[in-house]
Amino acid sequence: MSLEAWGTIGSLGTFVVITATAIAAFVQLRHTRSSNQIAAITEMRETFESERFRQARLFVVEQVPQFLADPGERKKLGGATLSPELDSVRDVANFFETMGVFVKFGVVDQALVCDLWDGVVFKTWKQLEPVIMIRREVGDRGLWASFEYLAVICEESLSKSQGDHYPLGMRRMTIDQGSLEAAEAFARDQTDAPESVAIAE
Repeated sequence: MSLEAWGTIGSLGTFVVITATAIAAFVQLRHTRSSNQIAAITEMRETFESERFRQARLFVVEQVPQFLADPGERKKLGGATLSPELDSVRDVANFFETMGVFVKFGVVDQALVCDLWDGVVFKTWKQLEPVIMIRREVGDRGLWASFEYLAVICEESLSKSQGDHYPLGMRRMTIDQGSLEAAEAFARDQTDAPESVAIAE
């Protein structure tokens, strides 16, 4: 066999090795990305389900409207920095800001985040929107921009799915009559009961 033939075989072998190495690296990168995404989602869920964060969200639901309605209290929202009594506002907004950054840079999958939390993200943005607009008037006009970005994505997700991310084409569960009656009874109870404040899960 000529030297040229051996050279061609050698070049072909080198190409095969390089290709195999690239494929292996790509597979490894996908595994690493999946592991990072699982870790990020797990950490977000743990924070989201913590008692401290639940109390912070409850503060946003119950107390923020009172701050907004009273001129004296509303002034506190426009201070150079938020006072310690408003730490819950900062904690909730920062949490969703971080989530927005993770989505924006592909650390976590957008569809996955929307499937898990689109309703909560959008509702929380709307609850904090007046505060964010006030904070932007007195400081950084880009404050919590990644939270806003995430809320826009989640609003679009909600408009498409109406909050129901059940897979298309998959049959739904046959609901027992007793379960339907329980839901109807609950709905009647809600119309008869005084209005109460609740946070979305």
